[in-house]
Amino acid sequence: MGRRPRRRGRPVDGIILLDKPTGITSNSALQKVKNIYFAEKAGHTGALDPLATGMLPICFGEATKFSQFLLDSDKRYRVIAKLGERTNTSDSDGEVVETREVKVSLGDLERSIASFRGETMQVPSMFSALKYEGKPLYEYARKGIEVPREARKITVYEISLLRFEGQEVEMEVHCSKGTYIRTIVDDLGEMLGCGAHVTMLRRTGVSGYPYEKMVTLEQLEALLEQAREQDIQPRELLDPLLLPLDTAVQDLREVNLLPVVASYALQGQAVQIPNAPAEGEVVRVTMGEDNSFIGVGEIDAEGMLKPRRLVRTHDV
Repeated sequence: MGRRPRRRGRPVDGIILLDKPTGITSNSALQKVKNIYFAEKAGHTGALDPLATGMLPICFGEATKFSQFLLDSDKRYRVIAKLGERTNTSDSDGEVVETREVKVSLGDLERSIASFRGETMQVPSMFSALKYEGKPLYEYARKGIEVPREARKITVYEISLLRFEGQEVEMEVHCSKGTYIRTIVDDLGEMLGCGAHVTMLRRTGVSGYPYEKMVTLEQLEALLEQAREQDIQPRELLDPLLLPLDTAVQDLREVNLLPVVASYALQGQAVQIPNAPAEGEVVRVTMGEDNSFIGVGEIDAEGMLKPRRLVRTHDV
């Protein structure tokens, strides 16, 4: 007997804003959501540590083509740090490697926090998902191996103190892509001379997505169960939660094409557009009077729009 064909899932296009729970990896959360939606293709847009909670945009189907724009977008976090203890992972999942007395005034703390604002260079933690020779850094770190890491330019647009009680410091951070909050906390602890590590981290924003649009795994599972009880397709309750594909590129300038021009762009051909943006700018491309999203493109030296990523399911 031949093998039964493997069920691959259904085609789903869109983005769900998952409120990731603590204690699981981002990939585990992704797989759970993918199974709930019975989706053929899915990917997340920037891992959160198991300790961390909060906004984890998950892209389904055609939305995965535009996930890089969310990876590259600004992020917002709320973090609680404990002063006086440094850990090998810079968070409470690690082992305490140093304990020091805390002699920190409010003034000292506020001045130190302020020093992180603006452009700085940051050396990523060994317990990050960045890769060295094809392997994530955390795999080396778990074996006690330290490998060279290059400092990377980051921007902290805003960092503010919310609370300072005893050994606890609570802050809000608005930062650029690639910023490691636990590295900021570890550096802050060293600056204050007492050490510090993250005890709570919550991502409250990615790009311009609204906080209140997040959904939990429990909410999704409850909708799945409700669909079973009502004997209806789960997609009837789940799919209305999906955000449109173009929300992943909502920060890009829009270029609207006439349907006849869009027909060429959708075949991958460069097209001439009036009042073209500057060379090299990446734009969000829409079509017709209803501004339907068809993909993203880049402006070349001649002012032509060159398609870069197109929505496959779109018909002209």
